[in-house]
Amino acid sequence: MDTEAQHRERDRSSQPSENTSTGEEDRSRSSLLSGVVAWLPGGRVTLTLLVCLALLLACSVFVMQPFQIPSGSMESTLRVGDRVLVNKLAYRFGAEPGRGDVVVFDGSGYFGDADYVKRVVGTGGDRVVCCDSRGRIEVNGQSVDERAVLHAGDAPSEVPFDIEVPDGTLFLLGDHRSDSRDSRDYLGAPGGGFVPVDQVIGKAQWIAWPAGHWHSLSRTDVYARVPAPAGGVHG
Repeated sequence: MDTEAQHRERDRSSQPSENTSTGEEDRSRSSLLSGVVAWLPGGRVTLTLLVCLALLLACSVFVMQPFQIPSGSMESTLRVGDRVLVNKLAYRFGAEPGRGDVVVFDGSGYFGDADYVKRVVGTGGDRVVCCDSRGRIEVNGQSVDERAVLHAGDAPSEVPFDIEVPDGTLFLLGDHRSDSRDSRDYLGAPGGGFVPVDQVIGKAQWIAWPAGHWHSLSRTDVYARVPAPAGGVHG
């Protein structure tokens, strides 16, 4: 018998052993699954529900998290009781919040020990001033007409300010300016009312409930004409 034939013989003789090992592993996994199903009340139905719940929990923790709106500070964009879906991946992989985004953030140490939802008006390096001769907010010297986002009858701000947003932070305002505690209320406090970008939980992407109010919260173009701050390019 030549060398090639000997190799073929060894290959053929090893196949049953490999197949047997694979078969035993498959039977072991099947036996384990059957044992779990038999142990659970409700059997396969319960197991399916548990798997679905685990997937929903993982999605909520890492991808998309629902939040309920507790106050009227973002009316009329968001109403009390609205459920919003927050995209927790929106600002990962190098992306950062931009002017006009509605974001949910952890206010611990800055606004209070709770999660808040506000609109981004200034990003790192921006100079935000209130107000110009027509009562509008200015960002980097550009007056901004916010009527498309402001609650009906609200002024852009009754509180005058002239601030520069530190790098890595955000200046955040509610759309219902007369009923919102936001960056303006903490201008003299430690941190100056600026919220670090890493405190942002995610971008409020959709209103999921009630059904009649369902829509996407895409970035508004209200701030589209605002130029980049001197010395850098920011959102």
